[in-house]
Amino acid sequence: MVVIVDYGMGNLRSVQKALERVGAQAVVTRDQKVIRGADRLVLPGVGAFAECMSNLSEYGLVEPVVEVIRSGRPFLGICLGLQLLFDESEEFGIHEGLKLVPGKVRGFEKNMGLKIPHMGWNRVFFAKESPFFRGIDDGSFFYFVHSYYVDPADRSDIAAETEYGIRFTCAVQRDNIFATQFHPEKSQEIGLKLLKNFTSV
Repeated sequence: MVVIVDYGMGNLRSVQKALERVGAQAVVTRDQKVIRGADRLVLPGVGAFAECMSNLSEYGLVEPVVEVIRSGRPFLGICLGLQLLFDESEEFGIHEGLKLVPGKVRGFEKNMGLKIPHMGWNRVFFAKESPFFRGIDDGSFFYFVHSYYVDPADRSDIAAETEYGIRFTCAVQRDNIFATQFHPEKSQEIGLKLLKNFTSV
């Protein structure tokens, strides 16, 4: 069973529907027991970093989420669910994350002459082989909506990059952790392929 963590933020139903479309049994919950029993765990998210960390803590979800990840079970973070894995974010001050992937979350420079947030379809270029990208062409388009990006301390964690003013990390893989800045649930057939790969790793 794929468990989608409900901490009051994000487009949970669209992630659930996308997983169901690729044949997964997916449940949205904030029940700690159900989360701990997950075969696979998904942490989506839309909103502000600090508020999301606060909600995770308030609902008592930090410990079960970290427990599942450290158990080695497949984990997928989406958008803010990627950023929360890092040591800290500079969004509206400095805020601590889950500290599961070394590095920081940084904001796009306002003087790049580009619209912030970064919103729309961008090519994703693979930095290393990953079972999550099986059957997906390098340079495929995925859908993004974000104003901040991750800056991993260890480049070996980088799974893919994209360009928007700068070249930045848009996916990381570290052991059983895989997480994307883009939204696979909004990325049509290519996104569904990635989600299908997640259900079979």
